[in-house]
Amino acid sequence: MSDVIRLLPDSVANQIAAGEVIQRPASVVKELVENAIDAEATEIHVLVRDAGRSCIQVIDNGRGMSETDARLAFERHATSKIISAQDLFALHTMGFRGEALASIAAVAEVELKTRRPQDELGTHLFLSGSKVESQEVVSCQQGSNFMVKNLFFNVPARRKFLKSNATELSNILNEFERIALAYPDKSFHLYSNDAHLLNLPAATLRQRIIDIFGKKLNQQLLTIEVETTLVGLKGFVCKPETARKKGAHQYFFVNGRYMRHPYFHKAIMEAYDQLIPAGEQVGYFVYLTVDPASIDVNIHPTKTEIKFENERAIWQIISAAVKESLGKFCAVPSIDFDTTDKPDIPAFTTDSTRHVQPPQVHYDTSFNPFHSHGDRGSSYSRPATNWEQLYSGLGRTATAPAVQEVFGSAQQQAHSSTLLKDPPTADTAASILPATSSPASVGTPFFQFKGRYILTAVKSGLMLIDQRRAHIRVLFDRYHASMTQQTNASQRVLFPEIVQLPPSEAAMLEAVMDDFLAVGFDLSSLGGGSYAINGVPSGIEALNPVTLVQNMVQTALSTGSDVRDEVQQALALTLAKATAINHGRILSQEEMSDLMDNLFASSSPSFTPDGKTILTTIKSEEIEKLFG
Repeated sequence: MSDVIRLLPDSVANQIAAGEVIQRPASVVKELVENAIDAEATEIHVLVRDAGRSCIQVIDNGRGMSETDARLAFERHATSKIISAQDLFALHTMGFRGEALASIAAVAEVELKTRRPQDELGTHLFLSGSKVESQEVVSCQQGSNFMVKNLFFNVPARRKFLKSNATELSNILNEFERIALAYPDKSFHLYSNDAHLLNLPAATLRQRIIDIFGKKLNQQLLTIEVETTLVGLKGFVCKPETARKKGAHQYFFVNGRYMRHPYFHKAIMEAYDQLIPAGEQVGYFVYLTVDPASIDVNIHPTKTEIKFENERAIWQIISAAVKESLGKFCAVPSIDFDTTDKPDIPAFTTDSTRHVQPPQVHYDTSFNPFHSHGDRGSSYSRPATNWEQLYSGLGRTATAPAVQEVFGSAQQQAHSSTLLKDPPTADTAASILPATSSPASVGTPFFQFKGRYILTAVKSGLMLIDQRRAHIRVLFDRYHASMTQQTNASQRVLFPEIVQLPPSEAAMLEAVMDDFLAVGFDLSSLGGGSYAINGVPSGIEALNPVTLVQNMVQTALSTGSDVRDEVQQALALTLAKATAINHGRILSQEEMSDLMDNLFASSSPSFTPDGKTILTTIKSEEIEKLFG
């Protein structure tokens, strides 16, 4: 029997490594920019075309490479950072595995021009699919100029699963923002299809945050700064009133490297306990400095998951630092008794000769407002009233008297406006849903329970409907149909509001702008990631349009804009949740009837678009057992 174990060719091994390291164009940008930082570059330019599919170019003014180094840099496991295994525990650089350039060259065409400051001429290399096609001497600027073309040209399956240009560009911007936040002392520039998207000159940390996320964030930042023997901590957390359900800017960095750390995230969120509503998030920019020997950055190919040796102690330091910052911001005014201007507080004496009289209350026990009082110069008598005439012709409702007595007080407070316009008839609703129990007749009354559930009798028993979820279902169907048919009307606002988006979110908004227009938003770009909200979908004028736009953009980011129907459904659901009635809203009989008619006209009345139960039925047999 012949041998079956064989060594993989280098080209195949590099493609396998590329599957872990180079997942999309943003991965190429991340690796090349980190290499530029390791080369001590102070100015970095990134140019992408077609969101990195056609070309990614990274130009820096760093140390550059010699002819030999330039050739070796593309070999697998070639690195300038590691000599022995001990060096893994004293890392101060971004890249160290020696896989990035080899992986990029395995799945793309790579052109490199590089020169050291002490050399007169530089080196020009061209590689395709890990194979060196040419190498020559060239005149070029100091530093390195990497150009990566036709990414995944030899791995068509990987190229096929790339997202849309808008999604991939948003991912590139996310990676770019993280690196720019980690190194505010360096200058960064980003171009997309010759458009200058980001111009970030060297600045302070606070200014770098403002340059990326907008000036409005400046007033929301609270400084944190702690130095201990275990960890150095600095950065900013946002004020509690800036909390939002999604899209909060949350960044952790350790030794200049971006990381995700759910445990430390929990430390910050617990510091905001009782300060922000449940389920909402606040932004933060936290920078940790620790001994490299106390962390392990080698546990994930992208090096975003980092293991700490003293996690519990650092958790407590982070929590205490955030609480201290919040305490300074929320300080309660107090009297300082150490000042020279002391308040004049009279002393209380226990002199027995001094008698203190308690205050006395005087009232007339004989006064009766329903009798005449001539001594007061006025006469008042209770008017005669025939109360029975007020209720003549009225009688108690014959249907469900006991239940009416329980729920009547809540219904008396009902609003007269209807929730939904042009509802279908009950007959139409029943014909659409032959398999679903619907209210037994048009005259069947509806009752509210605790302002949350609607109760009604059906043939099989008692139906309970969650009123908010029912409204979400109805509104989702309406908004999704509007996006599909481009029919929803826009309501102009008297004073346009401004929404400021970071570059990654602005790129996504541009990609899904047609869907925003279809549902009724009228947005105009002001440049620099700012948009004026000139009109909103009709019927949501009472909501905050800025928050609504931000939430919908976050939804599009998480969904990806390449699958249009999925994006439309996600946007429609976000808008429906924002505009649906809340639990606790008292509804009139007409409102409940309209809501039920529209719900049962839906193609899926039993569940919300995200799979939550809308209604349930208690069978008659189950009710009878309760009284057995």
